[in-house]
Amino acid sequence: MSNPGQADPTPITSARQLAEWFASGSKPRADWRIGTEHEKIGFRRADFSPPSYEHQGIGALLEGIMAKGWDPIRDGDNVIGLTRNGCSVSLEPGGQFELSGGPVEDLHATRLETASHLRDVHEVAGPLGLGFAGIGFNPVARREDMPWMPKSRYSIMRRYMPLKGNLGLDMMLRTATVQVNLDFGDEADMVEKLRVSLALQPLATALFASSPLREGKPSGYKSLRGHVWSDTDPDRTGIPGLVFEEGFGFERFAEYALDVPMYFVARDGKLHDVAGQSFRTFMKKGLDGLEGIEATMGDVADHVTTVFTEVRLKKFLEMRGSDSGSEAMLLAEPALWVGLIYDDAAQKAARALTKGWSVAEMHALRAEAPKLALDATVAGRKLRDVARDVLAIAEGGLKARGLGEEAYLAPLQEIVASGMTQADRILQLYEGAWKGDATRAFEFTEL
Repeated sequence: MSNPGQADPTPITSARQLAEWFASGSKPRADWRIGTEHEKIGFRRADFSPPSYEHQGIGALLEGIMAKGWDPIRDGDNVIGLTRNGCSVSLEPGGQFELSGGPVEDLHATRLETASHLRDVHEVAGPLGLGFAGIGFNPVARREDMPWMPKSRYSIMRRYMPLKGNLGLDMMLRTATVQVNLDFGDEADMVEKLRVSLALQPLATALFASSPLREGKPSGYKSLRGHVWSDTDPDRTGIPGLVFEEGFGFERFAEYALDVPMYFVARDGKLHDVAGQSFRTFMKKGLDGLEGIEATMGDVADHVTTVFTEVRLKKFLEMRGSDSGSEAMLLAEPALWVGLIYDDAAQKAARALTKGWSVAEMHALRAEAPKLALDATVAGRKLRDVARDVLAIAEGGLKARGLGEEAYLAPLQEIVASGMTQADRILQLYEGAWKGDATRAFEFTEL
């Protein structure tokens, strides 16, 4: 969940305005960029407990990194994020530490950006006794052990989430992901990219699975993070079937987004809890308790950040289906999707591979992939076999860019060749050398 942006006070009165906002993200190919976001799960080295904001914890980490030339983002008196040169650092509800990278031209720049951020984190976190793990779910902490970061929107979500699903608070507090933001050329290109990436998002869940442990024991899932998202809030998550319907485009997604229940309205530096109310009603009639406040484009831009589909449309496409992982896996995520959808031939091949899948099959795969990873099936094929084809397409797409970026696919190719995901290796060590000590997962996955 990113830090809040700048509000646009222009009144919004129709879905068409939101559609035009989405469409304004269209760019010529020469301006397409790569933006990578990755979260890390913090732990105190002394006892592997999750660090709070206070007591030489996450707040002190932010202050230390801020001293390296970052500008603070505040929520009241608390620093809850940092920004510099198009990049930002933000906090997830349980203190997961996130870098939202700036838009860069190639994956080599992503590597440098990631290395610089991790170096800063190490330098500041070390004296605080903190470490950070690239893993999809905290392997030992109970939900009630988790701290809450002092960010206003999280108190609203904390109240509302349990009304919509059983695992929403786990999503907030105990999960971590790696995501990539990619551009589109026009509406038709957006539609094709969104269809390809939504269909293949469960495959990414399988390839990047790194979260098999819960509260010190095997959970029965390879990507517990992926499973948690299936019981968070059906109003705003998953693979929306409308994307695959004839005539889908910016306006259809805008209509969908307007019917996703709201969380909050921001005014005068304060977030007002309107969770569950309709943005469409807000747009047309206003909201009870907020009489006289009209909906603006800034409000709807904030609202779009609370749509949690497996791929989210904003002024770009945000791939959201993967567990966090090792530094190599943090680079493999953008490599996979750049290879698939930034080259015309690769995008057409990926679309041809998935075009025959029904929405029902995609939903079934999304439910199965967190548990079985590459042993899941879709359209009568093992996901491991599909992954071979997908990686070959992605490799071809990266080679066509001529930048040597295909090297970043290596960890995914190793996973498919061996059949062993990050989660499988963690389970193997848990049952073997670790002798059931789940805290060893922190050391194994430390970034």
